[in-house]
Amino acid sequence: MSIRERRRMQIAPMTPKKKSLKAEIFVFFRIIVLAAVLAFLFQAYVAQPIRVDGTSMEGTLHDGEILLVSRAYDWPGGEMERGDIIICRYPNRLAGSISLGASTELTRHTIFVKRLVALPGDTVEIRGGHLYVNGEWVPDPEDMGSTPRDYSQRRLGENEYFVIGDNRFSSKDSRAEEVGPIRKDMIVGRVEWVIWPMANIRKVK
Repeated sequence: MSIRERRRMQIAPMTPKKKSLKAEIFVFFRIIVLAAVLAFLFQAYVAQPIRVDGTSMEGTLHDGEILLVSRAYDWPGGEMERGDIIICRYPNRLAGSISLGASTELTRHTIFVKRLVALPGDTVEIRGGHLYVNGEWVPDPEDMGSTPRDYSQRRLGENEYFVIGDNRFSSKDSRAEEVGPIRKDMIVGRVEWVIWPMANIRKVK
């Protein structure tokens, strides 16, 4: 082989090996699975979007708005505070269930958006249409609507939380006998932002 032929072989461009269709599909599938896992972990441990359905929080949140709900209570230092707007479940309120075979069943709960007004050990009372917590009047929300029904004074137990909708006249909440105070494990997360529609984006207070 001549010197010229050797040089041509040395400078000849290397042609990249083309991936097979099977390999490309496998890579695409791995990306989809990874994205799904990350989305699941984000919703399970960080935050998730929730849509407002109804008018029980009217004046603060509106029907059809989409909220960003954080898992702040699961984080270190994430203490619940009176006045937080939360997403919660009610006793015996199921949206349905999915059978996974044998004796395994996945239960879906109906969720609600309410304001956390009292914590374990607090006393709660609604008198003359006004809310009192530990004997102190809690200012009524703006645009609350008509005067809500009264509620006899009650001291909450060590795992009882009292929730009320800001539109107190048309909200089914802890005042109802079939709901009552909820447990900590019924509280899903804290509402942080309204993220849709774009014209209504705001921090929730």
